[in-house]
Amino acid sequence: MIGMGAMIGAGIFVLTGLAADIAGPGAILVFVLNGVVTAFTGLSYAELASAIPKSGGGYAFVREVFADLSSFLMGWMLWFAYMIAGALYALGFAPNLLELLHVYDVVPPPDQVGAIALPVLPVDVPAGFALAFTAVLGLVAVNAVSTAASGNVETVFTVTKVAILLVFVGFGLASPAFSGAEFQPLFPGDRTALALLPAMGLTFIAFEGYDLITTVTEEVENPRENIPKAIFVSLAATVVVYLLVVTVAVGTLGAEGLAAAGEAGIAQAATEFMPTGLPVIRNGGAVIVFGAVFSTLTALNAVVIASSRVAFSMGREGQLLRGFGQIHHRFGTPFLAILASAVVMLGSVALPTESAGNVSSLFFLLSFVVVNGAVIKLRRERPNMTRPYEMPYYPLPPVLGIVLNLVLTVVLIRFLIRTDPLALALSAGWILLGVVAYAGLGRVRTTGEAGGQAAENRTGSEPGSERGTIADED
Repeated sequence: MIGMGAMIGAGIFVLTGLAADIAGPGAILVFVLNGVVTAFTGLSYAELASAIPKSGGGYAFVREVFADLSSFLMGWMLWFAYMIAGALYALGFAPNLLELLHVYDVVPPPDQVGAIALPVLPVDVPAGFALAFTAVLGLVAVNAVSTAASGNVETVFTVTKVAILLVFVGFGLASPAFSGAEFQPLFPGDRTALALLPAMGLTFIAFEGYDLITTVTEEVENPRENIPKAIFVSLAATVVVYLLVVTVAVGTLGAEGLAAAGEAGIAQAATEFMPTGLPVIRNGGAVIVFGAVFSTLTALNAVVIASSRVAFSMGREGQLLRGFGQIHHRFGTPFLAILASAVVMLGSVALPTESAGNVSSLFFLLSFVVVNGAVIKLRRERPNMTRPYEMPYYPLPPVLGIVLNLVLTVVLIRFLIRTDPLALALSAGWILLGVVAYAGLGRVRTTGEAGGQAAENRTGSEPGSERGTIADED
């Protein structure tokens, strides 16, 4: 549920129209090929999780085989990617909730909703920002006080949204509005198969999520067996759901209509063929908006879980403040790690939605390259290590994973240079901040160790210290 909850998030609702705009009817291939690219890295995650059953996901694996700075930067990027993805999901939740409330005449159309006056400060904030902030705050509170509660929330919300999407698919395939002719040709006009690459790079975040499963390894029964199974099941189920949804959306609206609808593409497709006048739920568009609300919340909850576990693992390894790596004595959760992740996530809510998504995609692509490299390095250095699951056809999957993820990284960077330099600036700034933090934490550790050694020396030279040592030996 954590894996599917994270993958089937805002991406399928808001990115399908973008993929159709770039690749036309070939958008269906965008999701197929992204699934293939992701599967290679999924095999690497499964093998590493079975061999290294530690919480922290990709960071824990890289920490096992790479030097301090390399592993720190991996964790630093992954931590930020999860946190900023949380901001993205929160920003997706706000307009969908406003749209749902508008359907029931609770509020005016989302673009007409005014600012909200804060009760304490003389400040008015946009309604979308306030809702996104509240969503993050609420789920952080649930995660901080109970791991079981956060898991139950994830299960209920994920089952609900998958059921809604399957209802959408069922009505769509049975509708007279659905036509296979919309896929002929796959690349109309001056489009070619090369249009798939930028569309894959921009929608890759829709397949990020199965890796979150490995961030909670130590909280799972029999993780060496269950974590690999969960990765494969969640990834396969998500790819099937994506293909069905995209097929129905393109088959009913057409690629041009879907592209014109943009982020509301899936909802508009639903209004084309789903019945109106339904009890409680008024029309197909409302069903999809309802599903989008649940999807963004489950994805947000999943990354709150994942980001805090990465910070917890880094704290336990001494690569962040030690307090991050401690479990709260009362709640049994990585309390400080959750709070620290929440602070960055709440601050990231102020970022533009598109830039937040692009930074997440870039960092996830880079982290997947490193994880695939970790599999190869671990196989060479520890060939006799216990591996309950070993990927087939090694070393082909990790090599393909490295090459394909690097290709998408280069394509995405070139695209961002032209369209979203802010995302590149944020990415570079966070990495630079990480280098500074690494140096600063190293200095603190060195100073602490030197102080501890000096104190020990002073204690050993004090009068009576020898007697104390002898007494201890006795």
